[in-house]
Amino acid sequence: MMIAHPSPLCYIGFIGKGVVIIGVSLPYFCLCFLRKENLMNSNTREEILQRIEEEDIAFVRLQFTDIFGTPKNIAVTASQLEKALNGEVMFDGSSVGGYVRSDESDMYLVPDLDTFDIYPWRPQSGKVARMFCDVCTLDRKPFAGDPRQVLKKVLREAADMGLHFDVNPELEFFLFRCDDDGEPITDTKERAGYFDVAPADWGENVRRDIVLTLEDMDFRVLSSYHETAPAQHEIDFEEEPADRTADRIMTFRMAVKTVAKKHGLFATFMPKPREGVSGSGMHLNFKCRDREGKNLFYEEHDSLGLSPLAYAFIAGILKHIRGITLVTNPIVNSYKRLVPGFEAPVNVTWSGSSLNVSSLIRVQPLRGDDTRIEVRNPDGTANPYLSIALLIAAGLDGIRGKLEPPAEFHESLRDKDSVRMPGSEQFETLPETLGEAIEAFRNDPWVRDVMGSGIYNKFLKAKDKEWRNFRTCVTQWEMREYLGRY
Repeated sequence: MMIAHPSPLCYIGFIGKGVVIIGVSLPYFCLCFLRKENLMNSNTREEILQRIEEEDIAFVRLQFTDIFGTPKNIAVTASQLEKALNGEVMFDGSSVGGYVRSDESDMYLVPDLDTFDIYPWRPQSGKVARMFCDVCTLDRKPFAGDPRQVLKKVLREAADMGLHFDVNPELEFFLFRCDDDGEPITDTKERAGYFDVAPADWGENVRRDIVLTLEDMDFRVLSSYHETAPAQHEIDFEEEPADRTADRIMTFRMAVKTVAKKHGLFATFMPKPREGVSGSGMHLNFKCRDREGKNLFYEEHDSLGLSPLAYAFIAGILKHIRGITLVTNPIVNSYKRLVPGFEAPVNVTWSGSSLNVSSLIRVQPLRGDDTRIEVRNPDGTANPYLSIALLIAAGLDGIRGKLEPPAEFHESLRDKDSVRMPGSEQFETLPETLGEAIEAFRNDPWVRDVMGSGIYNKFLKAKDKEWRNFRTCVTQWEMREYLGRY
């Protein structure tokens, strides 16, 4: 389907769920290119200090992330910014989930100047800015337990191979009302579905404000729309280098929740907050380019337009995906989404068609410079640094080993209650529970090598405890099914 963009210089085509620009005039292309280049310029200390003064910024948040993807920060006043820029702000790492023991707790926060941004939702007098930070030990070395460092290490390994990865995410979330105590309630009277508009779409104004807020923070938003389930929404933004995308995801989740709260609503990235409807995912689309920017996943003469490197990348992810799933789908509720019948992946399969909603990996329809490989199982509760790091590292493992993926899965499963394709053997499937994901995580020592033993062991210990706690819980489903029967 074709529609005209509000600008006469651009046309947009819809292909399946995706939205792609398929016709752009030269001036519009140049404008977009220049804007992208400007957004990727590096900040200097002097520029940041100047903005602090000119913008009347009172506080700067030094943000970092624990191993579970929970944002943390220390706020400093503008008068302390020089000290912060020198990497002299310390914090107690023993108080952060999964970090270190109390006897090795003192750590430094070293700001990434390129991530300086102003929160548009904070007061306009005495504004609040933010910088993401790398965590360093007392001897000023990168802390191995910092998820951001895990991703950077993988990207350095890729760069040594001449490979550079860009990622664009597709994040889904629900908007729910709150009760009189401010607690979210999942009952909704909205009945909107795919691409519906107001008045059926009750969240249209909220979504608009979220997009405008993101653009204030230099996000390049591709599209936003109502998703399949009532009260469910999706916002996609353009690809950026993988480490910057992970930062963007952290900012995105905060912005969505903050703007929703201003509208009296609660935004949740919980994968399956309601029974009987589709859950929310965080599809990740990967591009691979060389130092000159050429897309290395594309091969003109291949029947699917894919290079040997692309096939090996797919094969590497399929090889390790079961062990990775505990990170990309880290909570008990994640596995309520990964079930047949709700357009979420169940089988460890891949497809060259973007229309195949049952495959774990799909190749998006555009080729040439836009060739992208989409991984569909992650959800919005995942730590984006660790998830992206593990998926890229798995692809690199496939490239190093020159692996070949299994045969492409050509058609969608027609029997939504089955994990079989008619006339074939049963596919390998993703873990069906958090407990099964824990075992797969344990059984793939490669995952430990990528994450580092510190993060790996702490992550495993926490998830073991979470699974044990869930197993002792008596659910409402059990009460409904069994209490009156036995």
